[in-house]
Amino acid sequence: MQAETQYPESMPVTQDVLNTIAISRDEYALIVERLGREPNEVELGMFGALWSEHCGYKNSKALLRQLPAEGPYVLTRRGTENAGAIDIGDGVCVVLKIESHNHPSAIEPYQGAATGVGGIVRDIFAMGARPIAILDSLRFGPITPNDTSIPSADSGPGPEAIARNRYLFDGVVAGIAWYGNCLGIPTVGGEVFFESAYSANPLVNAMCVGIAPIDRLASAKAEGPGNLLMLVGADTGRDGIHGASGLASRTDPHARFEELRPAVQVGNPFLEKMLMEACLDLAHHHSDWITGIQDLGAAGLTASSAESAARGGTGLVIDVAKVPRREESMTPYEVMLSESQERMLIIVRKGHADDVACLFERWEVPWTIIGHVSDDRLIHIMDGAGEVATLPVDTLVEAPEYTREGVRPPELDELEALDIMSLPDLEASASSAPAADGDGSSPLARTGEGTAVRDPNAALLRLLASPNIASKRWVYRQYDQSVLANTVVAAGADAAVMRIKGTPKAIAISVDGNGSYAQLSPYAGGAMAVAEAARNVVCTGAQPVAVTDCLNFGNPERPEVYYQMQEVIRGISDACSELATPVISGNVSLYNETDDRSIYPTPVIGMLGILDDVTRHCGMAFANDADEVFVLGAMLEQPAASLAGSEYLKEIRGLIGGRLTMDLGLEARLHRAVLALIRQRIATAAHDCSNGGLAVALAEMCLAGGKGLDASGADLGLRLDAALFGEAQSRVILTTRPGERGALDQIARAGGIPYARIGRVTAERRLRLGPIDLSLDVMRDSYESGLERALIDKPV
Repeated sequence: MQAETQYPESMPVTQDVLNTIAISRDEYALIVERLGREPNEVELGMFGALWSEHCGYKNSKALLRQLPAEGPYVLTRRGTENAGAIDIGDGVCVVLKIESHNHPSAIEPYQGAATGVGGIVRDIFAMGARPIAILDSLRFGPITPNDTSIPSADSGPGPEAIARNRYLFDGVVAGIAWYGNCLGIPTVGGEVFFESAYSANPLVNAMCVGIAPIDRLASAKAEGPGNLLMLVGADTGRDGIHGASGLASRTDPHARFEELRPAVQVGNPFLEKMLMEACLDLAHHHSDWITGIQDLGAAGLTASSAESAARGGTGLVIDVAKVPRREESMTPYEVMLSESQERMLIIVRKGHADDVACLFERWEVPWTIIGHVSDDRLIHIMDGAGEVATLPVDTLVEAPEYTREGVRPPELDELEALDIMSLPDLEASASSAPAADGDGSSPLARTGEGTAVRDPNAALLRLLASPNIASKRWVYRQYDQSVLANTVVAAGADAAVMRIKGTPKAIAISVDGNGSYAQLSPYAGGAMAVAEAARNVVCTGAQPVAVTDCLNFGNPERPEVYYQMQEVIRGISDACSELATPVISGNVSLYNETDDRSIYPTPVIGMLGILDDVTRHCGMAFANDADEVFVLGAMLEQPAASLAGSEYLKEIRGLIGGRLTMDLGLEARLHRAVLALIRQRIATAAHDCSNGGLAVALAEMCLAGGKGLDASGADLGLRLDAALFGEAQSRVILTTRPGERGALDQIARAGGIPYARIGRVTAERRLRLGPIDLSLDVMRDSYESGLERALIDKPV
């Protein structure tokens, strides 16, 4: 007869204890009900970690089930492994995932961002895939004061807020650069936005992409009773304790910066490099020695062990006394909840412990046997001879799910009701190109008060210099983009293109999102994020095949925020279904708010596309003199409504509002047409038309190619501002050689896609577009220097 299980002594629970681990009183009662007893301190800490929003997805799991997860290329089931995998042919798969490190980066930007990179990289090589690219999606508060001469603009952030936003921006970029560069993984793409909604809550979303032979994909299962648990990598310290529960919780972490600084992990990229190589060696050459590889990320040893056992349908015995520590007097509670970086859990088959140990020693990576797999579906935590926790695996990993009632925010009606038609238009007669463009100044620098509102030249230069549109060269020049020699197209383009060595193939990867759109219309914002990410991949000639998403919101317990979650996810679901891009992995970050002020709902979409022939990728730069320039997806004339949510409306008019629309059917047809034009080598360049509208996109193509555009006779219709700077969706600017218009017309007509000729590429280094007439030198000065100037301007 089996002996009755002796449970460790339970503990009385105060509200302060529950607040520390972000467990509600009702959730504590549920734990007691499921266990049939009170948990002790270690057990309660483990529940707090795994039932946290970061690990348990309590408020989002039900909504996430709406997202399509299956497709012809998908190799993994979403949520069952560390990342998602896609079959790209030739026996090769691509593994990808995106995750947030928002709260740690708000407290300690350098280490918060650096360890965010480290964590997402470990998720990739835990699958047996070699990381080949990092991308990042970043958002901060304003780094410049608002121009109070703009109608309707508020006074903007003060000097202290601007200084802190700059500090966060600089620290995050430096942390990403440090960790990725030290690892030898190129950072090849991303995005940066600055909005007041992110002043106290920066968003740091890191994406990693890796490749692996399909037959060498590793799992994260703890299978086989008697198999050993080997902890490899760094010693365990007190850094990161309560990182999952205390930071990404319903409490306000940003109000307690110094108190929570120890909850931010500290990284060592050089150790991670050795750890990565050792794990890849193990997965690729000795997979018969192991049954699983699991990263120690959020919730540390608690999550890695329990989730591995849950996947394998087993139990575990762990002796925390055997865990190497870098600090004295650490308790079992601290060891189990530490989020010290650069650690992995290896499930070693019986008889191969010495083999695996020798492999890690060869790579100079520390290792220790800390326990074994059992068959009782319980997780036993020992401290030497004493048992300090005993919990059913399934109970521990099955956090409660909440389905709430969303309430449409009342301010949406007011925002959508903005009468854009009543705003004064730009005036063609107000355009005043510099007399010779030779005095080094721009028209914007010489205009008087209010002129920028009516002068198309000045409006374009102002947008090109604005932090959200200006070149992000200051950011990506800090990143190594060419290491590993896979990078074909790097940062600064619509999407990065990476060759797959040993095959003719390449992949295109992008990361996109627009919180302003989702704030105006959560549904449209979710759909538009998917559409733009896919459109960027399409512009390289790649077929979009899969999505990884990072969904950033405020407090889901507020009905207005839950409504945003519902609608954003519905929009993503519809767009992914229409565009055949299943969501194969991702992350949700909630409670991004301070003093009851939430961030904009910010869905960030990582998109993967496949190029069958890397030599047929397409760039965005104007390539050849006399090439004809077209816009596909719409005519040149645009209604005033296309200015809804635009950078022009915000930057020039000081307004946010309007009603967004999205035609997913047109978007899908546009993708097919653009891909056909690129594959048939009719298109010589292609570029997504998005932030800043048509004029900004054309300026970017001129600057990328060092060539001009003659479109002075373009018929822009009745609203110059809408035609030049409206942000209507489903548009691509495309160039063809002279005489190819018939082929373009045939493909566009077959797809039912409107299009219009804009003009032709010229050797003269000027952009002439309707009333706009600017030299490339003047535009480049605004575009290339805008962000750096914003960072050095003194707040007043």
